[in-house]
Amino acid sequence: MDTLDPNLLVGMISAYLGLVAVIVLFSVVVGWKVFTKAGQPGWAVLIPIYNLYVYTQIVKRPGWWILLYFASVIPVVGSLAVLVVSIMDTIRLAKVFGKGTGFGVGMILLGVIFYPILAFGDSNYDESRLA
Repeated sequence: MDTLDPNLLVGMISAYLGLVAVIVLFSVVVGWKVFTKAGQPGWAVLIPIYNLYVYTQIVKRPGWWILLYFASVIPVVGSLAVLVVSIMDTIRLAKVFGKGTGFGVGMILLGVIFYPILAFGDSNYDESRLA
């Protein structure tokens, strides 16, 4: 039986970590841009929990709404609740930027394509669109 070459293993791990770093950096840049377009500080995307609070403010939810995202600690039911809340808020995010429900569904299913369109496209934030 052949042994695994340590150099190959190091190369594979390095390639994987490099890919993860690119994905994380891309996500931060997109999130930063969405936050700044909504009039919020872009750096907030870097702070866990606070970024969720800012997100709920962008989609015009009350401050306590963030607690619904922590319902995932409840087995099964909590995960479903978080899924429903996330879907509702993603559609609201699309609407405050002047996009329709279909765009919101695209953000849910193909976020890697639709979030950058939202971030770098010509859409503008207007909270009155939720009325």
